[in-house]
Amino acid sequence: MVVAAVAATAGLAENGSAAEAVNAAGAVVIKVHAGEARGAYSPISNFFGADEPNYTYAPNGKKLLAELGKLGYAPVYFRPHNLFTTGDGDGSLKWGSTNVYTERADGTAIYDFTITDRIFDALVAAHVRPLVEIGFMPEALSTHPEPYRHTFPKGDIFTGWTYPPKDEAKWSKLVAAYATHLKQRYGNQVDDWLWEVWNEPDIGYWHGTPDEYDRLYDLSAAAIRGVLPKARIGGPEATGISDKSEVFLRQFLEHCAHGANAATGGMGAPLDFISYHPKGSPTFVDGHVVTSVGHQLAAAERGMKVIASYFEWKKTPIILGEFDPEGCAACQGSRNGYRNGPLYGVSVAEATMRTYELARRYGVMVEGAVTWAFEFEDQPAFAGFRALATNGIDKPVLNVFRMMSMLGGGKPGGEWVATESSGALPIDEVVEHSVVDAPDINAVATRNGNEVDVMVWNYHDADVAAPAAEISLEVDGLKGRQATAAEFRMDETHSNGYRAWQQMGSPAHPSVEQVDMLQKAAGLEETVADHAIAVNGGKASVKLTLPRQGVVLVRIKHK
Repeated sequence: MVVAAVAATAGLAENGSAAEAVNAAGAVVIKVHAGEARGAYSPISNFFGADEPNYTYAPNGKKLLAELGKLGYAPVYFRPHNLFTTGDGDGSLKWGSTNVYTERADGTAIYDFTITDRIFDALVAAHVRPLVEIGFMPEALSTHPEPYRHTFPKGDIFTGWTYPPKDEAKWSKLVAAYATHLKQRYGNQVDDWLWEVWNEPDIGYWHGTPDEYDRLYDLSAAAIRGVLPKARIGGPEATGISDKSEVFLRQFLEHCAHGANAATGGMGAPLDFISYHPKGSPTFVDGHVVTSVGHQLAAAERGMKVIASYFEWKKTPIILGEFDPEGCAACQGSRNGYRNGPLYGVSVAEATMRTYELARRYGVMVEGAVTWAFEFEDQPAFAGFRALATNGIDKPVLNVFRMMSMLGGGKPGGEWVATESSGALPIDEVVEHSVVDAPDINAVATRNGNEVDVMVWNYHDADVAAPAAEISLEVDGLKGRQATAAEFRMDETHSNGYRAWQQMGSPAHPSVEQVDMLQKAAGLEETVADHAIAVNGGKASVKLTLPRQGVVLVRIKHK
C-alpha cells in the first residue's frame, strides 16, 4: 500500500528556536488537538533487513521474526542480502549464502532451493513479507569469481560476488527460475511481496558500470514480470546521498523513464518504488558517542529532492532501503555500545517521525524505512552490534518499534492529528545542525475511533547524562466526559534489558535461567496502567517526566 507522507508535528515546533524550547516555568508544553485531523496515518517503521539471511531460520532468528510479525496491523517486510550468493549456508558477519546456482563441468545450470526455502519458510511462518533482493552474483556466473568469500573484518569485502554476470541469458533464466519456485511454493502470497535488484550499485557492491547495472535491472525485472506479472519491482538501493550516489540515482531514474530496455527493446523500465540509503555519521568525543540524526535526515531530504525533480517519479513511493544511525551493523566495539541502550531507540523515533515532515515538504510518498538490524548468532551478549535482539534478548530499540506500532490504535483507519511542542526544534535546524545544543523534545499523535495515541520523545545526539524533562501534555478535542490513560516507556530504567544485563554482572554468555530473566525485563513495560483522567470541555491533561534518551507512548481512550 502506498503511504501518503503527512507530518504530525507542527505549530510551535516550526516557529520557535532552541532558546524558546521551554516555557518560563521550565516545563515543556505539548498540545494535542485531537479534533484536528491531518490526514491518514500509515506506518513506515515496519521494514527491517540484514546482511545475514541464514540467521532468519536459526532459533533466535525465528523468535525475533515472530516478534516482528506481531508489530501492529501493517504488513512487516524483511529485506535480506545474499539470496543468490554461493556457499553452504554458513552465516558469518556480513555474509550469507544459499547456493541457489552452480554449474556442472559442461556449464549446465544446477538450481538448488534447499537453503532458500529455509529462509522464506521462516519469514512466511512469522507473517513477515519478503522484500526480495535479487543478488548477489553466484560464483559460477561471476566475471571475476576469485576470491569469492570475504573474511570480514579482514581485507576487502567486495570480492567475486560483486561482479556482473558473464552470461546474461543464464542470469535471466536463474531469476525466472527463482521467481517460479517461490510462486509454486508460496502461491498467491507472493503477489504481496516486493522485489528489487541488487544493493548499493554506486559503490563496491557492484563492480560494473552504471550502464551494466541498468542492464541487470532490465533483465531481472523482465524475468520476474514474466513469472509474476503483478510484481512490484524497484531500486536501485543507492547509498545516500552523496554527490556520486546522486549522479547514479539520476542516471537510473532517466533510464527507467526514457532509456533503451536491454530485455524488451522498448523504452524505459518498470519502477514501482525508488530506494536509497540515508545514514547517520556518529563521532566519539570525550569517551561517549555523539550521533548525528541531522546527517541521516539530510541524506533522506537530498534523495527526496532528487525524486521530486522528476515529474515521472514524484508520485512513486520511496523506500528508504537502509535507514540507520551509521553504516555498519556488523561492526562492534566500545564506540558502538550505544546500540545496546536507549539512545539507539530514541534516535529511531526522532529520525522516523521527522522523515514524515520532510516527505510532506517535498510532496513525495514514503512507503517504508528499513531498519538494517536483526540479530547475530554465536556472539557474546550485548557485544555492540546494531541489532534488535542479542542471544534471544530484545534490545531497548525493539520496544520503540512496539510503541510506534501502537500509533493509530494499532489498527487500520488511524489519522494524524495536529500536535505542538514548545520543546521541538525546527526541522531545518535539525537537518542542518543536528541536535547538539538543546534536546528535541517532540511528539506526534494519532486518533482512531475513541483512541488517541501520543508518542513523546526526548532526544539529543550526545550520549551523556542530563536532567529529565518535565512535560505538560494537554489534549483537546476529546468527545464525551470520561477518559482513561495508560503509559508505555523505554528509557534508562524501563523496557531496558541491557540495564538488567548490566545489573546481572554483564555475563558474556547468560545461562538459560538468566536469559529467561532478561527476556522478561526486555519487553515493553506499561509503566502506568489504564486509569481515569478528568475531561472538562473536551480537554484533558497528563503530567510527564521524561528522561533524556527516552520515549513514552500515552494511550487515551475517551467515551
